Amino acid sequence: MRKAYLFIAAVGFLLSSSSAWAQTGVSLSGVVTDQTGAALREVAVTIKNVDTGAARTIATDGGGHYQASSLPPGRFEIRAAKQGFADETRTGISLAVGQDAAVDIKMQLRTPDACASGHEFATTDCTLTWHGITLYGAYDVGVGWVSHGLPENGYNYEGASLVNRNGFQHRFLVAPNNLQQTGLGIRGKEEFRPGWSVVFNASTGINPQSGLLANASATDTINNGLPRRSYSYAIDGARAGQPFNDEIYGGISSAHFGTLTFGRQRSLGTDAMLLYDPAGGAYAFSYIGYNGTMAGGGDTENSRWDDALKYRLTYGPVHFGAMYKFADGSAGCYSASVTWTATTCTPESAHNNAYGFDLGAGYGKFSADVVFQQYNQAISVLNPLLGPQSPTQSFQSTTNSINTNPITGGVNLIDPNNTVYGIVTDNRAVMVAARYTWDPVKFFAGYEYIWQNNPSNPLGVGASDQGGYFMSGVEDHNLDSEKLVNIWWTGAKYTYRSKTDFTFSWYQQRQNDFRLPPTCSTSAGFRSSCAGTLNEGSLYVDHHFTKRFDGFAGIAYSYVSGGLAIAIPHGPGVPYDHNNNFAPTVGCRFTF
Repeated sequence: MRKAYLFIAAVGFLLSSSSAWAQTGVSLSGVVTDQTGAALREVAVTIKNVDTGAARTIATDGGGHYQASSLPPGRFEIRAAKQGFADETRTGISLAVGQDAAVDIKMQLRTPDACASGHEFATTDCTLTWHGITLYGAYDVGVGWVSHGLPENGYNYEGASLVNRNGFQHRFLVAPNNLQQTGLGIRGKEEFRPGWSVVFNASTGINPQSGLLANASATDTINNGLPRRSYSYAIDGARAGQPFNDEIYGGISSAHFGTLTFGRQRSLGTDAMLLYDPAGGAYAFSYIGYNGTMAGGGDTENSRWDDALKYRLTYGPVHFGAMYKFADGSAGCYSASVTWTATTCTPESAHNNAYGFDLGAGYGKFSADVVFQQYNQAISVLNPLLGPQSPTQSFQSTTNSINTNPITGGVNLIDPNNTVYGIVTDNRAVMVAARYTWDPVKFFAGYEYIWQNNPSNPLGVGASDQGGYFMSGVEDHNLDSEKLVNIWWTGAKYTYRSKTDFTFSWYQQRQNDFRLPPTCSTSAGFRSSCAGTLNEGSLYVDHHFTKRFDGFAGIAYSYVSGGLAIAIPHGPGVPYDHNNNFAPTVGCRFTF
């Protein structure tokens, strides 16, 4: 009898304890799916009590379900992990006594895994990633022929496909960077707390034929003082021999609040150009890739911004971007006097700040973006300095196409060796671009309208330019009235059996008569301030032998007319040597 009483008492105690735990425990459950909504089995779901640090890991069943009961109340964090998918974390879950919660999780496919072998590296698109840090790059080189070209030099990174103001001879040449800039880069993304990561990127362009850093400014300075027929290729551009002449930036990225970065970065216009150009910015076949006027919102040097903040946010099908560049560098010494010297020249402050916005969206197979950019004190390098290499001589004509003030007054204020010469403007641009996929064809189109005015704050002799170069000649009053530039493009890409792309593109740039009075005619003599057009059409085929290695062949034809056919904007009668160029190119590319 006594034993029976003890047994009943023990059962009662256990039942009362179980009832008490049921009243104090909580439970979590849910379903884990992929981005299509399909259930994922064998997902490792870790439930961590933030208050105590205790964690429990369970696996989802065949229906993607997980459930954890008899948990102590408190704050919880749930993390789901599965090979081939990016980890997903849910935070901010608080449960009181007796509460239950259902937390469903959707997982996204992970980017390709890091390369595990040499064979995998050669035949797939796996990444060279170690602890979240990825090494990447490209090597692109070919051979070409130009109907009206110049000798190549080791600093020119844009090849020879576009009509050139000084081109005068047909020739075969090594063609660098045809579909893509040869170079190296390193980027990283490291999560420091759930949903938050540190990000960085550093990349540079290298000329495959010389091993030199891409340097547009050096192509001008090595031609300074030479006769025009002795020039090699001289260009203008944002890459000016910087150690990281493409980008170098760092910042913070949030899964919910977007990405904020600071440093040298591609402009919003450059980002849009790479997305909506049918040729993807290929130097050999794309005018808006070869010449960054469109990407830079008026000047090719502004396709990349130094000292810039950049913010990107994606919300469903909509994405937004904003960018701001802080003023930097020296503005040199300026005087508005018709004749001026070092004693009458006033030191200036840099006002080369810039800002821009991007708003875009995608719906099914259609996407579009609208980009606005404003850049103050934008510099356009005109041509190698003329005249003998002597500090006592003029290095440009004493008048430009509009302004009649002398550019030099007596002895040059700075040593002209290794310096550049250019026009300064304040630029504003609005671009609209769209893309539509109708398998196996992609259609592209875009339009940009650019306003250019004399700068509100002038630059002076000795002002700094890209890559640490200085200006020995500056034109702040080149525009007699507002200069208006229109750029439009269109094209299509046809993919044959997933490995071969056929791309056709057409580009046009137009400018207004901004000369006053508008005396632009054959008899009056065209100047660079007269209305004119530049056109380019291209067709090329690109075959991918593997994920990393492809070969290409194509042609580009470009020509100029009116004011855009004036080679040196200093008085009439200095036209292009030839107003057109025909450029077939063949080559290969390896990317990693």
